[in-house]
Amino acid sequence: MIKRIIDQKQIARLKQLLEHATKAVITCHISPDGDALGSSLALCRVLMNMGIDAKVITPDSVSANLQFLPGAKDIVDGNRYSDYARTLFCDADVVFCLDFNAPSRIDRLATALNASKSPKVLIDHHLDPADFTDVTISHPEMSSTCMLLFRVLCRLELFDLIDKTAAELILAGMMTDTGNFAYNASDPEIYIIVSELLKKGANKDMLYKRLFNTFSESSLRINGYALAEKMELFADEHAALTTLSREELNRFHYSKGDTEALVNRPLAIPEVVYSCFLREEDGYVKVSMRSVGDFPVDKLCSEYFGGGGHRNAAGGEYRGSLDQCAELFRSLLKRNRELYIDKSSTEI
Repeated sequence: MIKRIIDQKQIARLKQLLEHATKAVITCHISPDGDALGSSLALCRVLMNMGIDAKVITPDSVSANLQFLPGAKDIVDGNRYSDYARTLFCDADVVFCLDFNAPSRIDRLATALNASKSPKVLIDHHLDPADFTDVTISHPEMSSTCMLLFRVLCRLELFDLIDKTAAELILAGMMTDTGNFAYNASDPEIYIIVSELLKKGANKDMLYKRLFNTFSESSLRINGYALAEKMELFADEHAALTTLSREELNRFHYSKGDTEALVNRPLAIPEVVYSCFLREEDGYVKVSMRSVGDFPVDKLCSEYFGGGGHRNAAGGEYRGSLDQCAELFRSLLKRNRELYIDKSSTEI
């Protein structure tokens, strides 16, 4: 039995919106990961099963490693087709905002979102949701937005409309936001939901292979180079830093998604409590952090890199050079040790 945690008033309002909707738009955060895409595409599938004309709009393109997800080919790239995206937002009877907590997280799509007069619905598991939607279903204690979406669909009495495809998409998001249930996955209700998705026909073995064990040649080479040549370890601070410049990315023919799991690799070293990966982009540096135990990388990303996320998985951006960003991270090492490392066990 899964506990009823979602406010019934929010469910009633959402049900009312859907009863009168013929067109829906679903959007998610920039550089969408498996949870953002899985939840968006799963909800799109269920809405279409209801007879609603639904479209998923992303702030930018889908990375190559996630294009296998059912429905990914039909996603509207809001950056590439901005006029069409704006029209869809304006014409929608309801707009769903999945896996992000503020309009700033959808980059330039925020203008179209804010301009839309359509009722807006937030379904998300990040901290501190902004007040920009008519219905807000926010539960940071959930391990993924896909897990929360499943609960929402059940409360809406739409369980029967979750077909094999939707079940697979929900499971994909749950798997990616927990590293295939390797972290942030101690809630027994996760596995009750997984069981229900498997009963729907979701192929977990296929998802594992595609999400965690399928790599292009360029991905393998660039990750090998990064770990062998660019990973720095800081023994006293139990930290790791890996950086890749734009020149290095180009040398290995980098494609979006090739370094998706690189930030996690140093955590395989027993002494490493938190890991940072810096990737140079055009005009900024993409910051990714992961940790184990109680070390709060979300606070680091929020305070210094204009981002946020979860205690053990967070990210942000730095407006400056790669070297400057790396030096900022190194300058924080002693502070991090004093505030966090020394106050908790480093045993894993």
